[in-house]
Amino acid sequence: MESKETKVVESANQKHELAQAILSKECTIGIMGLGYVGLPLARAVVNQGYNCIGFDKNIKRIEKLNAGLTYIKTLSNEDIVSLNKSSKFFPTTNEHDIAKMDIILICVPTPLTKNREPDMNYVSSATKTIASQLRKGQLIILESTTYPGTTQELLSPMLEQSGLKIGKDIYLAYSPEREDPGNVAYNTSTIPKVVGADDDDSRELSTIFYKQIITAVAEVSTSATAEAVKLTENIFRFVNIALVNELKCIFSKMDIDIWEVIDAAKTKPFGYMPFYPGPGLGGHCIPIDPFYLTWRAREFGMPTQLVELSGNINKQMGDYVIEKLRKEMDLRFGKGLRNSKILVIGVAYKKNVDDLRESPSLKIIQDLLDNKAEVDYYDPLISTIDHDSEYPRLVGMKSISLTIEALKSHDAIVVCTDHDSVDYKTVIENSNLIIDTRNIFKNENLEGSNVVKA
Repeated sequence: MESKETKVVESANQKHELAQAILSKECTIGIMGLGYVGLPLARAVVNQGYNCIGFDKNIKRIEKLNAGLTYIKTLSNEDIVSLNKSSKFFPTTNEHDIAKMDIILICVPTPLTKNREPDMNYVSSATKTIASQLRKGQLIILESTTYPGTTQELLSPMLEQSGLKIGKDIYLAYSPEREDPGNVAYNTSTIPKVVGADDDDSRELSTIFYKQIITAVAEVSTSATAEAVKLTENIFRFVNIALVNELKCIFSKMDIDIWEVIDAAKTKPFGYMPFYPGPGLGGHCIPIDPFYLTWRAREFGMPTQLVELSGNINKQMGDYVIEKLRKEMDLRFGKGLRNSKILVIGVAYKKNVDDLRESPSLKIIQDLLDNKAEVDYYDPLISTIDHDSEYPRLVGMKSISLTIEALKSHDAIVVCTDHDSVDYKTVIENSNLIIDTRNIFKNENLEGSNVVKA
């Protein structure tokens, strides 16, 4: 029978071996989920000299990667070809390849259910898959945004069903992703990382690893603390965007331009940070993450009044845009939305990205259709609306060409997403009415009586 001292020595040796393998770049990094977070992370890992196995159940993704093709805008085809030529990147759908991974990063979606509660199916599925291939000495790190307690209460028991103990046989930590699609100022390697774990060895090993690929790493005491950090970052934006959205509605009634107010306020060098209004919130984080906290807080009997109020404000901004359009159509043309031809410019949730997730443009299009308007859209990055189940009526809609004839043939244009590649000069010169939800025409120094801010 092994003594307690022998097990301690074995555990210490195992930790030391993994740490040395990380520092010498002799370990294999595995990434579960090759989406907007996982694929850029794979590139960062390979760029630092590590072998990387990318696991995804979507076989079409794997086929594209093997063919040197991208499916996300933040990486080009050339980037994928470079990954393949490195001979260090191995995309796979084979679960048995997980056993070859020394460090496993979980980067799967964490959406909401129809009842706006956390949908942990992707995380649970990934963890079960890992548990089926688990071996001693592996480090598992969850990166998906989630509620405080997920790593300790969901992942830990599932992994320990293998008979391996966390902190002794295997290691477990949480480090939230901080991707910002479309932001050219930062990339995966230059955005500081937060790392939390519930034992010292897991935290130390995770920190050693991330320091090899990230410019700065901040350690926190527990996995739940790290999970709370991610929610706090996004709730901060969520609440402040709701604030400026509400101020926009109030100031509009007073005939005050919210954009001018913000531009002046941000000249203050302390105590103020600019946030900007829009037609609503979109993306895989900001509209979703706050409700992970509201759900979790209910388990502790705590209300989240400010968060929920902010959610209601942001959700209503699409209605504000529709009403602004209806009012201008009536004032200028003496007609309502019924049988009017409306062109929506931009359906991506954010400028310069090709991502439809939670896009407020989709609700605006649906509401226009519900009002019996004829609706087209133009988006230089999204040729077809093909995967949003919340609005099945929109699936299959295709982007039209942004020609002078198309602009003139529509009664009104609604700019929902301000992509840089749009020719706004042509738009303003050939449109009857423009509802500008992003202040893009002022930003482009284009003025016209046909432009209405919303």
